[in-house]
Amino acid sequence: MADIKERFRVKAEEVAIEIKDLLKEHGSKKIGEVQLSQVYQGMRGMTGLVSETSLLDAQEGIRFRGYTIPELQEKLPKAPGGSEPLPEGLFYLMLVGELPDEEDVQTLTGLLQRRSHVPTHVFQTIEALPINTHPMTQFVVAVMALQTESQFAKKYAAGLNKKDYWEAVFDDAMDLIARLPRVAAYIYRRKYKSGEHIQPNGLLDWAGNFAHMLGFEDESFKELMRLYMTIHADHEGGNVSAHATHLVGSALSDPYLSFAAGMNGLAGPLHGLANQEVIKWIFDLQEELKTKLPSKEQIAEYVKKTLSEGKVVPGYGHAVLRKTDPRYTAQMEFGKKHMPDDSLVQTVWNIYEVVPPILQSLGKIKNPWPNVDAHSGALLVHYGMKEYEFYTVLFGVSRALGVLASLCWDRALSFPLERPKSVTTALVKKWLKGEDEIWGE
Repeated sequence: MADIKERFRVKAEEVAIEIKDLLKEHGSKKIGEVQLSQVYQGMRGMTGLVSETSLLDAQEGIRFRGYTIPELQEKLPKAPGGSEPLPEGLFYLMLVGELPDEEDVQTLTGLLQRRSHVPTHVFQTIEALPINTHPMTQFVVAVMALQTESQFAKKYAAGLNKKDYWEAVFDDAMDLIARLPRVAAYIYRRKYKSGEHIQPNGLLDWAGNFAHMLGFEDESFKELMRLYMTIHADHEGGNVSAHATHLVGSALSDPYLSFAAGMNGLAGPLHGLANQEVIKWIFDLQEELKTKLPSKEQIAEYVKKTLSEGKVVPGYGHAVLRKTDPRYTAQMEFGKKHMPDDSLVQTVWNIYEVVPPILQSLGKIKNPWPNVDAHSGALLVHYGMKEYEFYTVLFGVSRALGVLASLCWDRALSFPLERPKSVTTALVKKWLKGEDEIWGE
């Protein structure tokens, strides 16, 4: 076994060097309509799919059906006495393509409440896991356990007509969105609150009820959940969780299986797990500097130390955005309104002033600005949710709105099985020498 591992290491190092040299010399050469560098480097900037629900602009940030986050905060219906948009309204917008009115949102809230019952076997499945299991693992396992309820799977097995695929997918999407807050709250209370569970409150909106089941009755925390669920819902179709859901769904896997795939992607440190990494980094900073409110000079030194160790500053940079993430700005404004004197939130703002100039000075960073993950944890800690391992589950509940709305559109438009062409480095080398065309299949 050790011999095989060593052989693999040697071979991998050889190929890595070879590819690096190929890209240095030929990275700008085009294969069809794309550059060789794009083929090797994560398909960045390569348009390859249609996602109707949102569009990410490098300069303007995310737009949901053409609306920016500030516009959604203004135009979407709100809870009585609240100032943040109801995420049910965003789901309606992504699904239908039109802004909902108060009645539309109330109707959708009622539909979700009626569909929110979680079967007993799902809780039993969660309970079978060790208590120290990561919350995202518990969350994905619970989604898989819910798959027994899939209308699409049952109807497809019975001989569902293609033109009716979308309807069964729609029903599954609604059921899943309705049940996820209950499942997520159960995991939170099981792991962190000695299993003291809180029953749903059918009089509350979707996000407000989620906050209630988590154990937070502060009205401003409910407002935070409404904002959080809205701004994390979608980020066009190419991000890992959205693309994974779309890809698996293209095989006609039901929405439960497809969403579980997306959540396994969201659990990665380069995607949704980043919000956990951010707050952990800030806690470590405070602990090492022995202060809850480090100065900008102290933060700068800690940032430089982090970079010198070959690590990244979590929460900064984005694959597409080239400015401060509007989702970060929305959370900063929430903090200024509800907790302006909180030392952790102030530290986040100080980091915002310190980090971009340092990253810019390196000359290699395309986007030195904060993304959505740079702020969310500090707001949650203010209300007492310090269990940062759970933050990605919150992200997952929100992301269901976008990826499942998109999945409904995938089936309504009869999008085919996704099957991009792949090539080998050996074929690339032949192509560069003019010995072979790089097409096939």
